[in-house]
Amino acid sequence: MNDFKGKVAVITGGASGFGKEFAQIGARLGMKLVLADVQQDALDATHAELEAQGAEVLAMRCDVRKAEQVQALADATMQRFGSVHLVFNNAGVGSGGLVWENSIADWEWVLGVNLWGVVHGVRTFTPLMLECAKKEEGYQGHIVNTASMAGLLNAPNMGIYNVSKHAVVSLSETLYQDLQLIGAPIGASVLCPYFVPTGISKSERNRPDDVKEEGGPTLSQTVAQAVSDKAVSSGKVTAAEVAERTFNAIRDGQFYIYSHPQALGNVQTRMEDIITQRNPSDPFAAAPQIREMLQAKLRQQ
Repeated sequence: MNDFKGKVAVITGGASGFGKEFAQIGARLGMKLVLADVQQDALDATHAELEAQGAEVLAMRCDVRKAEQVQALADATMQRFGSVHLVFNNAGVGSGGLVWENSIADWEWVLGVNLWGVVHGVRTFTPLMLECAKKEEGYQGHIVNTASMAGLLNAPNMGIYNVSKHAVVSLSETLYQDLQLIGAPIGASVLCPYFVPTGISKSERNRPDDVKEEGGPTLSQTVAQAVSDKAVSSGKVTAAEVAERTFNAIRDGQFYIYSHPQALGNVQTRMEDIITQRNPSDPFAAAPQIREMLQAKLRQQ
């Protein structure tokens, strides 16, 4: 996909982080924008900001865990703009802790947003895009699913997040192959960022009441939150830079998109573990002080 002007982009998690940066680029390219988010104040602010720049914007509060809300988003998009060309299944939340300490509510929340949100986006918008392609001569479409380097690696104390993002990578790879199989004029990409300063480390601010935790966080969850806060806030690659790389990948038909390609050495080591049947390598081999710090903190319980 290389012609963006006048095309329609749907962006979940569009009020902040990567989603907002995708919208900024889309506006600059003359796209019509559909923004979905659960945080109404941020959604309203981003909506107003983009309209002030002259963009045509539809903004809807949408909990991507809910199939009916994603369907309502699609219906509103078609009613307002009549087509869909670019979909960013981008909404995501972060959570950590020792994997056996995650509650059912934790699993329902994280998988609900990170995995089911992408599932609903794919199953709702892909058929819609295929229909649009039948009616629009020269149609070009693209779907970008936001995963993470945690979808390719398995760091300890963040298992629930790892599981959700590994599933998104698998779903995205299969989506790519399925679209290729039928010769669809729709590309697919998976975005795998590492530590980039966005609001994901503050995800609890938007945790819905139906998946709220009644008790406080466990020690491992508190430690995971502190590590995430520090890692995300200290990231040197910005969300705006990642968004630019993403649009470049869409133009080039590139599937895998990385914010930190230098981290791929760890992915290669994991693949070698699998192929040679050796036990999983220490993810902190190059920085043993991080493992020692985590172990010291977790021994306090």
